[in-house]
Amino acid sequence: MTDLVIILGRPASGKTTLARRLAAELSVPILSKDDIKEALFEVLGFSDREHSRRLSDASFAAQLRLAETQLTAGLSCLLEGNWRAEHTGSVLQAVVRSGARTAQVWCCASAGETLRRFAARIRHPGHLDSAELAEEVRRTAGLPPAFMELQGPRWIYDSEQPAAYDALLRDLKIRRL
Repeated sequence: MTDLVIILGRPASGKTTLARRLAAELSVPILSKDDIKEALFEVLGFSDREHSRRLSDASFAAQLRLAETQLTAGLSCLLEGNWRAEHTGSVLQAVVRSGARTAQVWCCASAGETLRRFAARIRHPGHLDSAELAEEVRRTAGLPPAFMELQGPRWIYDSEQPAAYDALLRDLKIRRL
């Protein structure tokens, strides 16, 4: 059976770092929203926040299409991005069509750590990281997890806790994800 592991969380919570590490350990392809979005920036350019949102929507759609292709071919994969509850319907359709099992991992870190990471990270300029986005990071860092309404196990992963990774990896392997 194929598995779709979805890594989600707020900005600068450790999603990309976790996803890359898990993908290597589990030998599954990673489909990252920002990787797709940055390729779109390179081809289509970038301008303002509205254009960036449209490219985010296009990136999520491309991610799902690629995931469905992988799953339909009998290959597990990992999705990473700032998925939101409103994406559940699209993800669920792809999962149902492919017959895959799902698991979700919510990444989190303290407000101070997410702000430190946000300030330190260097991303494509098309993301338009700004003081406004930093305020969003500050405002949302302490909110509770917002999993998608999908069947399957869920984990909360505190990216500041060194032992959390080993525990998560062990759980995923036990469940054969």
